[in-house]
Amino acid sequence: MVNVRHIKNVPGHKTDKKDSKWIVKLLMSGLLQGSFIPPKPIRELRDLTRYRRKIIGQIASEKNRSQKVLEDANIKLSSVVSNMSGATATMIIDAMIAGEEDVEKLARPRHGKMQTNKKELQSALKGELADHHKFMLTTIMESITEKEALIEKLDKRIDEHLKSNELTLDSELLQTIPGVGKNTAGILAEIGNDMERIPNEQHLAS
Repeated sequence: MVNVRHIKNVPGHKTDKKDSKWIVKLLMSGLLQGSFIPPKPIRELRDLTRYRRKIIGQIASEKNRSQKVLEDANIKLSSVVSNMSGATATMIIDAMIAGEEDVEKLARPRHGKMQTNKKELQSALKGELADHHKFMLTTIMESITEKEALIEKLDKRIDEHLKSNELTLDSELLQTIPGVGKNTAGILAEIGNDMERIPNEQHLAS
């Protein structure tokens, strides 16, 4: 494998045969440098971490969708809670799905750390949650639960992969960098653990 920019031919009528001949000429002239292909353990780790990142994106989309359903029912929960996936918001949404319409009862999960007062929370919960809204919210919540379980499964597999391929120490070393959290497997998966392939920080960033 080589960088496509290194084998770009002159513009004009091109065919697969002409391209093949051109690549052979470049190769025989020593003008091609092989692209970096990480070893199998890193490639497998990359599959796991990229899939995990994809699932996290899907969860975020589902949460945004649930917020739109609530707004369609004229319920402004997102304006009074800091985290729509937090315990307070989840309990309120579960109660609404169960059929609770009394805003005083719905506001009971409110805790002292919330900046919104009780009356503001109750006001934000005044809306008309139809059966369609309840169905949509139930389905979305089930989807989120399934995806969160999948994230846990992937996390477990990633940990096992790091240990079995002796990458745990590399992951722990990365965590000593300020701003780098526990989920460092994604960094390892993208750049590998062989720094001899990376001559400088500009090359790493690129």
